[in-house]
Amino acid sequence: MDTLFLACLVVLGIWAIQRNVSQAERTAARVERKLDLVMEHLDLHEEIPNKDGIVALVREGRTVQAVKAYREATGAGLLEAKQAVDRLA
Repeated sequence: MDTLFLACLVVLGIWAIQRNVSQAERTAARVERKLDLVMEHLDLHEEIPNKDGIVALVREGRTVQAVKAYREATGAGLLEAKQAVDRLA
């Protein structure tokens, strides 16, 4: 009986943590979208270190290497880096 209670408690705890993480991710995504709109409105552009090298890789058709270089330069995730490299093309 105690084992069942502890198992239920653990499952509920994990569910609560997952819910909070999901909510935090949605909030962060919403803030990022708003920040992107503000930057666009002010005609500000994010500086990308080694942008010329990344653009050169894209022009050579080396998209995978360009995404990798973008991720290393900016710390972006895979999807964000792929989308940014696609915009550079």
